[in-house]
Amino acid sequence: MDELIQRFYAAFDKHDGDTMAACYAPDAHFWDPVFQDLTGAEAGAMWRMLTGRAEDLRVELAEHSSDGETGSARWIAHYTFTQTGKPVVNDIRATFKFKDGLIADHRDEFDFTKWARQAIGLPGLLPPVRSQVRKKARAGLDEYMAS
Repeated sequence: MDELIQRFYAAFDKHDGDTMAACYAPDAHFWDPVFQDLTGAEAGAMWRMLTGRAEDLRVELAEHSSDGETGSARWIAHYTFTQTGKPVVNDIRATFKFKDGLIADHRDEFDFTKWARQAIGLPGLLPPVRSQVRKKARAGLDEYMAS
């Protein structure tokens, strides 16, 4: 599954959301601090949306491992947050479960407060920001999937 992890992040760095989506099982589950629970086609749609919008995104696969059934990765995203124009460097730890050679479960963990401070600035430290970011992200994904 090391090859699958490498293919996934290489596609991410190339802004290739279609290849990323093809790495997921049809009933896959994805979770991160912003989008939270996505299932089925939602995860692939999220990556297509994000890679389609990201003009200066660079993704670095810093480390990865797998044992066939599970895997992990540490990846670093460098990009400009389009809503504010602020540069972001987000250090993310991913865990995976695989089924039939595809990603069945994917969980990304990162420091939301650190991300919000970079992306939004000082207002990103206020308590209601997390729920506002989640609502806006979900609405954006729903709109993207409807188009």
